[in-house]
Amino acid sequence: MNAPTPQSGTSRGHCASPLTRDTLAIILAGGKGTRLGSLTSHRVKPAVPFGGHFRLIDFPLSNCVNSGIRRIGVTTQYKAHSLIQDLHQTWSFLRPELGEYLEILPAQQRTEGGWYAGTADSVYQNQDIIRLHDASHLLVLGGDHVYKMDYGDMLSAHVQSGADVTVACIPVPIDRASAFGIMDIDSDNRVTAFTEKPAKCASMPGDRDHALASMGIYVFDTDYALSRLLVDTADPDSSHDFGRDIIPAALHDSTVVAYPFCNARTGSPAYWRDVGDIDSYWEANLELIGIAPELDIYDQRWPILSWQHQAPPAKFALDGTGRPGEAINSMVASGSIVSGARVENSVLFSRVTIDEGSIVEESVILDHARIGRDTRIRRAIIDTGCVIPDGMCIGHDRTVDGCRFEISTNGIVLVTPEMLEQSVLHLR
Repeated sequence: MNAPTPQSGTSRGHCASPLTRDTLAIILAGGKGTRLGSLTSHRVKPAVPFGGHFRLIDFPLSNCVNSGIRRIGVTTQYKAHSLIQDLHQTWSFLRPELGEYLEILPAQQRTEGGWYAGTADSVYQNQDIIRLHDASHLLVLGGDHVYKMDYGDMLSAHVQSGADVTVACIPVPIDRASAFGIMDIDSDNRVTAFTEKPAKCASMPGDRDHALASMGIYVFDTDYALSRLLVDTADPDSSHDFGRDIIPAALHDSTVVAYPFCNARTGSPAYWRDVGDIDSYWEANLELIGIAPELDIYDQRWPILSWQHQAPPAKFALDGTGRPGEAINSMVASGSIVSGARVENSVLFSRVTIDEGSIVEESVILDHARIGRDTRIRRAIIDTGCVIPDGMCIGHDRTVDGCRFEISTNGIVLVTPEMLEQSVLHLR
């Protein structure tokens, strides 16, 4: 097995082509995301806020539109209200009369099954809708990863290779490989082995620190995909999952090709984050505040689209004693007010209020949170609608925090309204 050769990257918009127009994208957005703890107790993982005013699902959706793919289905299941609300608010600009649309595909017993039993089953249960759209290619995407990618390039590579299945891949640290589907490839980028979330795996040739991981992005010829799903659904031993069942089975009798996701300019692995747990979610948010972050959300050539609160500009005000409100090396969304408080190395979402004398450091504060006077918050995630009482300290005493909040492996403190015995706001 040889290391993958650079083939892709994105920093530009991709004009619609006959290939992208003849592609149907299915975004899988029904999973619970249990590793995010209480952050997904009232919302599905793709609906989790990210980066100031986005949701996780806005990234694959924006990639589709920017790539010229405007026929999109989104499968939903677990606690999908806020997700569906966001899809209606943000993506209604697509024009069905021009062959553009976003369709929500909830589990609705369209086959003999009930709830979606797995990622593959969620596509299989919508097979009649997929056939109705009569697209030559099927692009299957996860709804909870953060990245910018031109899917048109991957589709072109799929067609040129003559593959039955193309799987996007990227190197991941070997100590995190157990969270991904890990593959081996040969010198022609043909996948020779695929194991979903292995306890142990081999490293990439010449790179003992990394393994080659699936990004959960698949391109199929539509007829081929539906035929494989039909076989899979009849298998009583299958978990009906793309990574555990469909891709490994295809290796026995089909051509499965890897598509390395690389920076077009440097050939190095491109930016992609699976924010699967509290630590990676916190890290990915704080990466955005760097001087030159790998993920440029300000790039107008590849905009990340999202619904935004209708709110006034952020305000930084003096308190009654003349102490300034200030934010240093931070992102502050519209409608937020920092009054006589200090925010450092943090991300504030829309309509966050921080009162006099408070200090917020290395934290992610979600929409409509209110931070009281003289609080101290460090290395924390404060969920939507939380009201932090005056004088409370969070992230300074692990023992105290552990009695009332959730603490991640790396010591990030997650605070939700329930933990504060407050009502939950269904705003974001």
